[in-house]
Amino acid sequence: MAAVDLVIFDLDGTLVDTAPDIAGALAAALAEVGVAPPPIAVVTELVGDGARVLITRALALAGVDGNVDALLARFLAYYRDHVSDRSVVYDGVNEALETLARAGVATAVVTNKAGDIARRLLADLGLKDRFRIVIGDGDGYARKPDPAAANAVMALVGTRPERTVVVGDGVPDARMARAAGARAIAALWGYAAAEKLAAERPDAMARTVAEMVGVVVG
Repeated sequence: MAAVDLVIFDLDGTLVDTAPDIAGALAAALAEVGVAPPPIAVVTELVGDGARVLITRALALAGVDGNVDALLARFLAYYRDHVSDRSVVYDGVNEALETLARAGVATAVVTNKAGDIARRLLADLGLKDRFRIVIGDGDGYARKPDPAAANAVMALVGTRPERTVVVGDGVPDARMARAAGARAIAALWGYAAAEKLAAERPDAMARTVAEMVGVVVG
């Protein structure tokens, strides 16, 4: 891969396995309308487009109507109190961030998770200070795949799209990269099915975090 100044990471399913805590918050919200929570394997298929969409999808899956605004408030209140109970950093992430830093590559996070929750999670897991900026839902930018947040990060770092890589396990990540003119690496260790990511035609597909770093720094 050509010279890279900046790597923009997704969060859920890319840097951190957050599915257990997301599933717990979703269960707390769905309990308000008497709906049994889906198993974690199903939750991982529903995430990626923010909490509101997650709840909407979960209700549709259960065939139940509900006040999405009220359930979202319950979800967020519970999640803020349990954001890092069972979430874990993926193997190799700390080493990857160290390698990128040594290579002079700036790193940032753009996520569809609420920004304050994303920063709290990364702080709890000792990762927040590794990134130049963490941008999430509610921070003044449209959610992925809109490129506005990615464009803001590139401006902050002072680099160009052709020297920027987006790493993520979701379709919105690949589409944001394309919209911003950056390159995309699909994180196959995350939640989305490989065939779904391949259909987005990313510039590379990495099976492990270490493989992703090898693609970036060569």
